[in-house]
Amino acid sequence: MPNIYDSAYDLEKAIRESEEFKSLKLAYDAVMNDEAAKQMFDNFRDTQIALQEKQMQGQEITEEEVEKARQVVELVQQHENISKLMEEEQRLNTVINDVSRIITKPLEELYGTPDNTQE
Repeated sequence: MPNIYDSAYDLEKAIRESEEFKSLKLAYDAVMNDEAAKQMFDNFRDTQIALQEKQMQGQEITEEEVEKARQVVELVQQHENISKLMEEEQRLNTVINDVSRIITKPLEELYGTPDNTQE
């Protein structure tokens, strides 16, 4: 019987070797090697994390914070390299979500899906 951890490491290797991951790495490196883009991206990430932490702690997010976050998002989306990075990140996330659905299928079959619709 195959060891489940060996299969997981094979999956990790497959992700690392995937076109989606390679494209993401190239896009990430392009941003990290551009000082202005890196600073902009770090600011974007810090803003996201700060808002997520507030949400998780049940604190209210002010209109001012929402507006600031919106402006930061708008700014990074206009930057070609950061925009490309976010696009590639989304592509890899789609793959990982698909894989996650596949590997949790036995649990879904056992318990049913949250909305009780069986495939």
